[in-house]
Amino acid sequence: MTTLTVTDARQKLGYWLKRAERGEEIGVLFGSSVFALRKVPIQAADYMEQEYGLTKEEAERAAARIRAESQAAVASGDYLTLDQLDAQLATRRKARRRSRSRKAA
Repeated sequence: MTTLTVTDARQKLGYWLKRAERGEEIGVLFGSSVFALRKVPIQAADYMEQEYGLTKEEAERAAARIRAESQAAVASGDYLTLDQLDAQLATRRKARRRSRSRKAA
């Protein structure tokens, strides 16, 4: 295992992370403790539980509620869908191009 001080690790953190990603054991000394730099898998299955304390069922209910609220907001005109926003921006860009070409002429 390669061990580093916090200062050494901080100065070339990207370099040490790349080495750890390749499977090398890299330790950082902090006081009398050693902390390992290693790649860890992201487990999306339990993310909601770890991050927010939600069970799978609670997360599914929350997602359904958020979808329903966003669809209701779009239907009432409070929010735009991405397609609607894209269309509005395209219209504005065309209008700006026309006004610039008229000024240049």
